[in-house]
Amino acid sequence: MASRVIPVDDFDLVIFGGTGDLARRKILPGLYRRFCAGQMPETARIIGAARSEHDTEEFRQIVRAAIIEFSATHTCDEGQIGAFLKQLEYVQVDARGDQGWTDLKALMRDGVIKSYYFSVAPSLFGDLAERLMSFGIADREARIVVEKPFGRDLGSARKLNGDLAKHFDETQIYRIDHYLGKETVQNLMAVRFGNILFEPLWNSQYVDHIQITVAETVGVGGRGEYYDKSGAMRDMVQNHLMQLLCLIAMEPPSRFDPDAVRDEKLKVIRALEPVEHHDIVRGQYDSTEDEPSYREDSGDPRSHTESFIALRCKISNWRWAGTPFYLRTGKKLKARASEIAVMFKDAPHSIFGEEAGRHANVLSIRLQPNEGMTLKVTIKEPGPGGMRLIDVPLDMSFAEALGEDAEEITDAYERLIMDVIRGNQTLFMRGDEVEAAWAWTDPLIESWEKRGDVPQLYDAYSSGPEDAAMMLHQEGRRWREIKE
Repeated sequence: MASRVIPVDDFDLVIFGGTGDLARRKILPGLYRRFCAGQMPETARIIGAARSEHDTEEFRQIVRAAIIEFSATHTCDEGQIGAFLKQLEYVQVDARGDQGWTDLKALMRDGVIKSYYFSVAPSLFGDLAERLMSFGIADREARIVVEKPFGRDLGSARKLNGDLAKHFDETQIYRIDHYLGKETVQNLMAVRFGNILFEPLWNSQYVDHIQITVAETVGVGGRGEYYDKSGAMRDMVQNHLMQLLCLIAMEPPSRFDPDAVRDEKLKVIRALEPVEHHDIVRGQYDSTEDEPSYREDSGDPRSHTESFIALRCKISNWRWAGTPFYLRTGKKLKARASEIAVMFKDAPHSIFGEEAGRHANVLSIRLQPNEGMTLKVTIKEPGPGGMRLIDVPLDMSFAEALGEDAEEITDAYERLIMDVIRGNQTLFMRGDEVEAAWAWTDPLIESWEKRGDVPQLYDAYSSGPEDAAMMLHQEGRRWREIKE
């Protein structure tokens, strides 16, 4: 079963920060894979723009090295690389000055889709937007892509949105969150709204609770200085986990349309109750014999920034009243895993007696690694000896289910960039979504800062702080084990 690749229209894509880490690791290798898949027109052009003093040939060699290093799962055919590199140009620009902007304007073509990827610090977003318009490089049909963080609180998010809105309409702004580009995240909507099997059960009458986990094995490392100003709440919960929560909890949109989907996500954020302090657990990884602690990584021996956070959240609407949502994310945990687990309630009455034990269905949606879904169901244990019940998984791993086509599953950045070219904003955050998420997040951060709370230390490569486990244990629940 070969996957169907639909080519996009001709385009010019400018990548500001074209020699930066994100461009080399994700954006440019992703575009190369789309080129190899036949999705990019032969006339399409990618223009790198940065302060670095390079010419086009030097930029092409930088991209060649990036493709070879970061496209290990894709066969790097020398002929394909060469053909792709011919579509690349480079211009040196100063985001806060006048250098290079007329050169960039001269490179842009009429009659094609124009997109501008801001792979730079958010402090430069406003400057880039202003110069694209003042130099006549962008028009009212152009699209801009902006990376997180979208501010660090409500005030800065509003300012950032305001700076962009001075020059671009909301329909032109694509706030990218790579989690929303993952195959499994989109399959979540297909499973919910494409199957009669699940949607009738998707409410507090049948769902006991929902867990959302994003666990990493790496520490903050070289990002210590940046991370210490954000922490797990700002870096992960306010955007990635919030978006997953919205998709799992939202009402069915009237149609699969960008604004219809984002309207329903916004309703979820606005229905979130404030989180009480006893429903928040913050942690910070400790040192081991071989590796430094968070404080050593951050360079601040007195840092109170969390590298782990767990939250118990409630949604005040008819669908989810009484069903808690547990969110957790952290650094240096025992395994790298991202999962949404829908924990269904026990059957109201067991005909098999107490000796059969408790059994409940679980729908596990794995975002990484090994994207896929597992539904745990209860069956009779094979063999003689009476009615003994066991739980078994109905597993749909994409790699196994799709066979050779699993290799063709596109990376999140590949999919999202192609959506920008198509003009499809469904998987991108709208400005009011971002602001609503900060409006919910800010009071939580302010409350623990006002109390002077100190994160609980946890052992590196463990499941996190003990208090996070206790938060569920006291309600007769437990976290699912973190495992790859």
